[in-house]
Amino acid sequence: MRAIILAGGKGTRLKPFTTLIPKPLVPLGNEMPILEVVIRQLVAQGFTHITIAVNHMANLIMAFFGTGSRWGVAIDYSVEDKPLGTIGPLTLIDDLPGTFLVMNGDILCDINYRDLLAYHVHNGNDITVAAYKRDTMIDFGVLRYDERNVITDFIEKPAYAFDVSMGIYCISRKVIAQLPENEPYGFDNLMIDGIAKQQQIVAWPFDGFWLDIGRPDDYDQANENYHEIKQRLGFV
Repeated sequence: MRAIILAGGKGTRLKPFTTLIPKPLVPLGNEMPILEVVIRQLVAQGFTHITIAVNHMANLIMAFFGTGSRWGVAIDYSVEDKPLGTIGPLTLIDDLPGTFLVMNGDILCDINYRDLLAYHVHNGNDITVAAYKRDTMIDFGVLRYDERNVITDFIEKPAYAFDVSMGIYCISRKVIAQLPENEPYGFDNLMIDGIAKQQQIVAWPFDGFWLDIGRPDDYDQANENYHEIKQRLGFV
């Protein structure tokens, strides 16, 4: 089983933690880097080959993880010479299998990656997207009014629920083969273009633990609850 981990971003939102080290190497609980947690999970679930897509401070990431022998997995790298977005780096990998897992390198989650990939393969999907229900609070009083500008309703600081992409998805190689090589291309482009082409894009709803630690508040939360998170992820 093959996994591609996207780790080429600059981690701008996580400054000042990412001033001297890349985001994937930012430590959790002063114990291990975020990306090591992800790699340990993938190995525990049977993934045997991991490709890390790198750009910003690539040498530091490559020096730390090496060939992956420390974790009993084969690790290699896709090195960008310019930012290619979230999907563009996949066009640089010339040995992609028929189906594979793709995920951001800053996610803490107790999803079963193996089951997600098996679901994708079993259903013959082009793209399978892990989806999480997220509540968004509007910090204002919301007005509703008719065509005459007469206010018909008022809602004080409403909360809305949306199904969002978790930054974890499975993709079939034929989808990537259609993309321009070495050109910037994001997940948003993949969704919009794929829907237009009527590709089979399917959601995988997930209601377990998920934390995207791309923001300082989320990183602080991960550190404060690190021991509990370790237990939840199986690293006791």
